[in-house]
Amino acid sequence: MSSAPTFSVEAVELFERPVKLRMPFRFGVVTLTAAPQAFVRARIRLDDGRQAQGMAAELMAPKWFDKNPGLNNDDNFEQLRNALRIARGLYTDGGIDSAFGHFVRHYQAQIGRAAQQGLNSLVANYGPALIDRAVLDALCRALQLPFHEVIRRNLAGIQVTPLTPDLRGFDLDAFLAGLRPAEAIAARHTVGLVDPITASDAHDAVNDGLPETLEEVVSTYGHRWFKLKVAGNVDADVARLLRIASVLDRIDGGYRSTLDGNEQYDSIDGALQLWQRMRAEPGLRRLCDSVIFIEQPIKRAAALAQDVGALSSQKPVILDESDDSLDAFVQGKARGYLGVSSKTCKGLYKSILNRARCAKWNAEAGTERYIMSAEDLTIQAGLALQQDLALVSLLGITHIERNGHHYVNGMAALGAGEQQAFLDAHPDLYERSHGAVRLGIRGGQLAIGSLHRGAGFASGAAPDWPSLQPIADA
Repeated sequence: MSSAPTFSVEAVELFERPVKLRMPFRFGVVTLTAAPQAFVRARIRLDDGRQAQGMAAELMAPKWFDKNPGLNNDDNFEQLRNALRIARGLYTDGGIDSAFGHFVRHYQAQIGRAAQQGLNSLVANYGPALIDRAVLDALCRALQLPFHEVIRRNLAGIQVTPLTPDLRGFDLDAFLAGLRPAEAIAARHTVGLVDPITASDAHDAVNDGLPETLEEVVSTYGHRWFKLKVAGNVDADVARLLRIASVLDRIDGGYRSTLDGNEQYDSIDGALQLWQRMRAEPGLRRLCDSVIFIEQPIKRAAALAQDVGALSSQKPVILDESDDSLDAFVQGKARGYLGVSSKTCKGLYKSILNRARCAKWNAEAGTERYIMSAEDLTIQAGLALQQDLALVSLLGITHIERNGHHYVNGMAALGAGEQQAFLDAHPDLYERSHGAVRLGIRGGQLAIGSLHRGAGFASGAAPDWPSLQPIADA
């Protein structure tokens, strides 16, 4: 392992700003119309006295981290703020360590302190997920290196620890050195549960010039990858999928898709019934053939207690919401799960370690059996989007769910100066259209080469910090 620089975390500042959706987004048990976006700014001091500042951002999505029906959206937002507050205290009091060392040092304490406040592990990990990225961004800037070089040279200090005993004997340094960022990645479009499929569907028209129906999305962006939400009612799901297929089957050259259950099934039997019904429908033949995996169909309380091999033998089943700890993927593997999602809200080091597990297990199996997917949490254009894309690209994933650009009107709510700064820094990724800077999707692809150039974690621009609202102490 390269000698990883060590440093102290001198300060962590927490901010947020509101995000309003242009269209309602229904996934699982929630229909999202607005949510705050959290921002972190961290300052580190290296052993030689140099200081540097880094940043990160992530939406505070309700009813994903904690789906307790007794909690409202504001309760969920405050849970995530508390996870950030706990992590801030741990990291700023945490002494001197490498970037990965800080993560490992505080991992168990973060989960333990969060549990004392009634926060589950998925909520708890949200705090370090942002602070780790901000700290790593600061390290990249201090070293004057881009994110991918810091990871490939292992200057973050990633290593096997007692938290990941299953990786003993695996050459992490060689794995990291072999990673290569890509210049482009396919955008996988999310079809939410209340999204209009065709112009004939009843819906509250936005009329802002941007695509609203699935037909318009395909025509405008040229997508060839899709993520299809299902709701846990087999009859209704099949009927909706038939309508989706009537649009997707018209795409020249074919398409690929994934199914997302968002924990809507009580058991694997329900998810298996859905798949069997889908296979029995002549109108879903091409759609079924397009599916490459099924994402978290079972409620998290039961997901790791059931064997999913009967479904995974037909289409790989992957973990998403149940991936709430560093060993969740290991537990899932023993239950027949063949993959896991990467989401920056769950932690970048978890994604890297889980990708290493895929490499290790596939080498042992002699086949590409285990997979990692790249999923979205209504990530917003700017800092959050760019760090997510840079991580996924480096991990070798060739397509990524993108939905924030569809449900939110780009950077329209931001100041003109901030919009222009991101467009100037990343002209390949963004465009100006319909009155705002927004994600540019061309032929279903995102151009991301600019994310890999320049010092820092994938961003040559910064949020307009004075316009953000500080997150108050509890």
